[in-house]
Amino acid sequence: MAKRGGFPGGMPGNMNNLMKQAQRMQRQMEEAQKELEEKEVTATAGGGAVEITVTGKHEIKKVKLDPEVVDPDDVEMLEDLIMAAANEAFRKLEEESQSQMAKFTGGMGGMF
Repeated sequence: MAKRGGFPGGMPGNMNNLMKQAQRMQRQMEEAQKELEEKEVTATAGGGAVEITVTGKHEIKKVKLDPEVVDPDDVEMLEDLIMAAANEAFRKLEEESQSQMAKFTGGMGGMF
């Protein structure tokens, strides 16, 4: 009568190793995610006239405006510059996030 459960031919040891590796990778990914959340990224627009800093939690932390860019007769330009700087900061943050995650998925082949 065959034993129930387990794997024939010594698989439990290999399965144990796989589980340990998966748990280690999960911890490392959680640590990387926490690091990303604490990260800050800054981007500018208009040759530095507008500077925006965002956090890894996708929150705008700081907006810095050159006084020369504040023109009551051209509010649209200031709005466009703020939007451009914010979008660039979020794009940089996404690149950083993808770079961090690539460290974990790079060796996986087509597994994911």
